[in-house]
Amino acid sequence: MNSILTVLKGTHFSCHHLVTMRGGFLKSAYSRVSILGSSRSSVPEMISRGFADGDSETKCAQNVNIIEAKNSPTIFDRILDGSIKADIVYEDPECLAFRDVDPQAPKHLLVIPRRRITMLEDAQNTDQELLGHLMLVVKKVAEQEDLTDGYRVVINNGPDGGQSVYHLHIHLLGGRQLNWPPG
Repeated sequence: MNSILTVLKGTHFSCHHLVTMRGGFLKSAYSRVSILGSSRSSVPEMISRGFADGDSETKCAQNVNIIEAKNSPTIFDRILDGSIKADIVYEDPECLAFRDVDPQAPKHLLVIPRRRITMLEDAQNTDQELLGHLMLVVKKVAEQEDLTDGYRVVINNGPDGGQSVYHLHIHLLGGRQLNWPPG
């Protein structure tokens, strides 16, 4: 295995983000990995079983300890507090949009609320204005990215929905013909 990366104590990182880190994105932020805490599968186990390549996001989502993930800081918390750099393309007092470091399309961006909602299933009626705002930001970012021929908006919810980071995030994908059905 390549170099092991640093995962801060109490931070939930999915396999997707470990692939990202192995690819070098977070090497500048963290020099060595020490994984503290555990879930149903430890991260080294997931990597050694091949969960950190190819269709890893689905496999990782199925192996997330949801209770632990909901109650631990995520990689998005680290982006929001500035301890992890991101290619930010839009920000306002309510949310942030940045490029996905493991793009699944020529244009792949994430829009996240600054106030953490762990998953769509946990959204409350009081979140209605924020959720609407996030969708309008997706539209704004799509225009900014010149996605005039169309784009796809995706929210993964729970293990079967492929969610591996328990901080609500909206995927904006475009720049090529997207196939149907997805997944």
